[in-house]
Amino acid sequence: MAYSSRPTSMLPGASGSSMRPGSQSQQSSALSARIAAKKAELENLRQLRDLSGTLAIQMQALDNKISTLKDGTEAIACVLSNWDNVLRAITLASSKAGGLYESKSDKKENLHLPSTLVRIPAEPHEE
Repeated sequence: MAYSSRPTSMLPGASGSSMRPGSQSQQSSALSARIAAKKAELENLRQLRDLSGTLAIQMQALDNKISTLKDGTEAIACVLSNWDNVLRAITLASSKAGGLYESKSDKKENLHLPSTLVRIPAEPHEE
């Protein structure tokens, strides 16, 4: 077994003590550096909290807009699902209106025509 040749004194002023003047300044600077790092970390966490709050607000606004878009899409889908029925009704009314004419010596007289179901202007309306 090898023993070290260092003195092992238990006195406070002995050379083996950890209370050196240079050691305290090193511990103090290490502690200051750690405090500075923790302060920087705290500031980053505060910025993250603020940005997360802003992101949450923006996501809520996006959710509201998507909900509105969904409602509009459902309304359009309802109209489009009924559009075939509307076209059939127009076609039926047009074909029935053609049968209301009676021919007398190659002249067509207008008897009881139904009122127009749909009016689609071909030219822009001028006021």
